[in-house]
Amino acid sequence: MANILLIDDQRWIKDLCREALTGQGHTVSTTDNIEAVMENVLSFKPQIILLNQYLKRGFLVWDVLRDIKMRDPSLPVLIVTAHDTHLYDDQLSQADGYLVKSHSAAGELRKKISELLPL
Repeated sequence: MANILLIDDQRWIKDLCREALTGQGHTVSTTDNIEAVMENVLSFKPQIILLNQYLKRGFLVWDVLRDIKMRDPSLPVLIVTAHDTHLYDDQLSQADGYLVKSHSAAGELRKKISELLPL
């Protein structure tokens, strides 16, 4: 199965994703340390990254996304957002998809991940 890196600062999202994905055999690593994303990418070697669109510490998530894609354009990045009103942001096109956060999104999360991961 896949290594999945979740970059989010909300505990309930980390718990939801970990529960939904480890039950399917994936290994999930979580962090809210946006400054160490590239270190996590290099050491954990994820096959997909789940990236919260808004992090509390004021970092520009689009810059992080751009850095990830510059390093490895084939690494899928799924934006996880609570704000569906921002789904038409042009910068979202840099990502490989998005998911609106909700307590019932586990099934949709598993579906999107299976669509993005190579067979």
